[in-house]
Amino acid sequence: MVGSDFEVVSFDEKKLIDLGKQTLEKRVSDSVDSIGRLLENAPYCKNEDPTYEWNCKNAVYTVNERHKKLVEETRENYGMEFLNLEQKYKELLPIKMAEQTQETKPGMNFKIFDLYDISEITIEDPGLKNTINLQPKLILKSYGRNSQKFGKTKVNVVERLMNKIAVAGHRGKKHKIILGRSTGKYSRNMGIVLEALRLIEQKTKKNPVQVLVNAIENAAPRDEVTVIEYGGARYPQAVDVSPLRRVNLALKHIVHGSSDKSFNKKKKFSQALAEEIILTSEANGESFAIRKKKESEAQADSAR
Repeated sequence: MVGSDFEVVSFDEKKLIDLGKQTLEKRVSDSVDSIGRLLENAPYCKNEDPTYEWNCKNAVYTVNERHKKLVEETRENYGMEFLNLEQKYKELLPIKMAEQTQETKPGMNFKIFDLYDISEITIEDPGLKNTINLQPKLILKSYGRNSQKFGKTKVNVVERLMNKIAVAGHRGKKHKIILGRSTGKYSRNMGIVLEALRLIEQKTKKNPVQVLVNAIENAAPRDEVTVIEYGGARYPQAVDVSPLRRVNLALKHIVHGSSDKSFNKKKKFSQALAEEIILTSEANGESFAIRKKKESEAQADSAR
């Protein structure tokens, strides 16, 4: 009985190893086949569409990582030293895509919307370097995941500009007017921003995101006034502005200025936004954002 029990256990163990081997081979081959079909039948990859090509690279990387993890777990759990799918896997995978994946994954450097390279943009103001987010992403859409303390520092600055367009009718703490051209719809608001960036590039012959960053640095106020109450009386008191609020105020004033210039006029919002960003980047006195900055700092100087 003892011998028969031992034999049964040994048989089950061998059967389990074979089953694990078959399952592993099937999972890997299915994943590889799906990638092969994706690359062969994808017209967008052939047309070199960056969005689809990026998805293909990510898919290949995912399968590669999954395969490595499965092999490590199987060898560790079952001692399957004889199991070596590495050569078979490399033969099945498209070599060109695998090489591109190895180059792309460690430091992904995308152009935003495959239009503007933001890898070489410089921020001169040392106080804003940790606040202006220039992380390269293909699609700038955070879906509100960063609605937390200091979460705005994780949102790309172009997306933050787009978010301000949705509330261009706000003045102070009240919603002064509802604007039909700028709603809460992402595609519409981002279309306005992209059109403005295109106009900026056309007029200045520079990277429009760099022009936007320069505009934010010029329009960000360093001092403002708050009200303190002392002995029953209220006094204005000058205070320094935090880096995060400096960027918020600069973006708000840029959007408000362009909104006022295009409201009830023939000029489009995108045209007014492009002009406002260019004027602000040049520190021109005609810029609404520059005027608001000077006004804020003048009030703070008188309240020291």
